[in-house]
Amino acid sequence: MAGTEEHTTVVVVGAGVAGLTLGNLLLRSGIGCTVVERHSREYVERRQRAGTVDSRGVRMFRAWELEEVLVDDEPLPQMAGGFWLDGEELAMDFEGDDTDDSVFCPQQVLVRNLTDAFLRDGGDLRYEAADVTLDGLDGAHPAVGYRDPSGAAHTLTCDYITGCDGDRGVSRASIPAGALTRYSHAYGYSWLSVLAQVPADPSGMAIHRRGLAGVIPRGAHASRLYLQCAADDTLEQWPDERVWSELTARFGTPVSSGPITEKRLVPLRSVVYDPMRHGRLYLLGDAAHIVPPMSAKGINLALYDAEVFAGGLVQQVRTGDGGLLDAYSETCLRHVWNYQAFASWITEIMHNAGDASHEGEFRKQIARAELRRVFDSPAANRLFGELSAGVN
Repeated sequence: MAGTEEHTTVVVVGAGVAGLTLGNLLLRSGIGCTVVERHSREYVERRQRAGTVDSRGVRMFRAWELEEVLVDDEPLPQMAGGFWLDGEELAMDFEGDDTDDSVFCPQQVLVRNLTDAFLRDGGDLRYEAADVTLDGLDGAHPAVGYRDPSGAAHTLTCDYITGCDGDRGVSRASIPAGALTRYSHAYGYSWLSVLAQVPADPSGMAIHRRGLAGVIPRGAHASRLYLQCAADDTLEQWPDERVWSELTARFGTPVSSGPITEKRLVPLRSVVYDPMRHGRLYLLGDAAHIVPPMSAKGINLALYDAEVFAGGLVQQVRTGDGGLLDAYSETCLRHVWNYQAFASWITEIMHNAGDASHEGEFRKQIARAELRRVFDSPAANRLFGELSAGVN
């Protein structure tokens, strides 16, 4: 792509959690980087997603003196999340302990705060980058080309490219066919995800023979609603009236209704790409792996990827030792598969314990026995309390 040419150490493709976390870590390490994002800043900062940053993620931000990014200037109202089984609320104690310092921070808040910190400290962040291309991935100096909002062409040569642009981004699509192995599992059902302008009342998750349901706060006057549905359902099958009546049926109690501003169907799946790099291109976050939203672990995987890459590159730049960077994929994948194991476990328990149409009545009873066992554990109570607030 002809036009202006510049050079930096790292080009970060994508200004979501993975890209902006990495950008901040590199900036604080004195390593040059440029972040390119195809959407506008307003669009990126308004994407509604949940976000529970687990204890490891909180400690990471503290270690890098970035704990400020976890602070929400407009915190959610105090609202205890709960669990309902067949219309009855389960008695659970969601109190944490001194070792549990996870933080509920909606993704849009985390992205906004990471953006502010990056720009305040002099970071180079370029929005509305169109026609992004990745070239020379197998060479010593790969390049990222794009067009700015005026249509002018730019080429950024660099030493490394990090693909932080999600499952459908250009980064992974630029890797030659056959270079990566894709591992995937489809769970056989979807979630209807609904954004409504109404307080979350009740707030939490419901297990019911009709399927799983969730009402999760997204602000003082907004909620994200979830309804388990068939994998081949369409949005036309879910008019507003059915959404509210189905939520009421699955919770067994009236659910506050209000204007619905968004609906989408989310097939539940797990995906892992191996290796998480090709040449000088490294994949981070959703570009490398997908976990089902029930696990509330997507953000934490992205944070881990960012810190592992940053640590490896800092070692390479400061000492010339590329060992950590060479081990990036292997290191991250061990962590990814551990999280995938948890995500599969919690997803199957929560869905099988209600709707027997997928795995049968025997698996339903097994799942319910497992729920009763873990609900008796204080640690499990904290886990399920975190899930009730932090579903992705």
